[in-house]
Amino acid sequence: MKTSKQEYTSQELFVHRHKMQHHFITFWRITIFVFFLGLWELASRTKMIDPFFFSSPSSILTCFWTQCTTNQMMMHILITLFETVISFLLVLLVSLLFATVLWHCHTLSDILEPYLVVLNSLPKSALAPLIIVWLGTGIKTIIIAGMSVAAFGAIISLHVGFHQVDKEKLILIKTLGGTTHDAFVKVVLPGSIPIILSTAKVNIGLALVGVIIGEFLAARRGLGYLIIYGSQVFQLDMVITSIIILCIIALAFYKAVQSMEHHIKKRYKFM
Repeated sequence: MKTSKQEYTSQELFVHRHKMQHHFITFWRITIFVFFLGLWELASRTKMIDPFFFSSPSSILTCFWTQCTTNQMMMHILITLFETVISFLLVLLVSLLFATVLWHCHTLSDILEPYLVVLNSLPKSALAPLIIVWLGTGIKTIIIAGMSVAAFGAIISLHVGFHQVDKEKLILIKTLGGTTHDAFVKVVLPGSIPIILSTAKVNIGLALVGVIIGEFLAARRGLGYLIIYGSQVFQLDMVITSIIILCIIALAFYKAVQSMEHHIKKRYKFM
């Protein structure tokens, strides 16, 4: 009983230290953020920085509230959110399907690998004008622009991840009479879940970047459009407000995917 009690106490101590470390990190994150906002507001009010060019937290809140009262800001936010989520889901689906085909067909993989590397290396802002010329303006074009930023890198990452699965398990499946399909479904795909999740965390941010690039060039709604419009008419409060909202959206997306990753790892005991 004494040993069991000592072990239980050690577990409690470990959990307590972990929680304290988490609270400590959270406290300093919030403190640094609040300090930055306070310093920014003070510098703007004392004219240490030009409030016209750099704005201030109070001006940004005023701009955000003004836009919200006319329902314009929420419309732009919802459109950007919709385009980003659709782009992300399509990238995830297309990359999984394409990486699966490449895993099954090694010859096709060897043929297409240099093309995938080249397309992934291209600056996606250079592809966006071509996409607009080919497809015109509209939500469809912006979604495809969002996909173009993340899709090629996701295919490469998943394809590499599929080939890093334990070879001995694949040999065991084939020894027991399993087919290539059995090996993929029972070994490769489950073993690649951590890679899929880590790729998803990267892709959600890349999809947002691609959508904003598309909105810069081919939109009349969305946060990207607000940034371009605000810079053209020198409403820099609108520009900075839109950028900050984009930062919040990117953080929310990352936390959502991270939470899903923790849930899946906890449920299926992936390390």
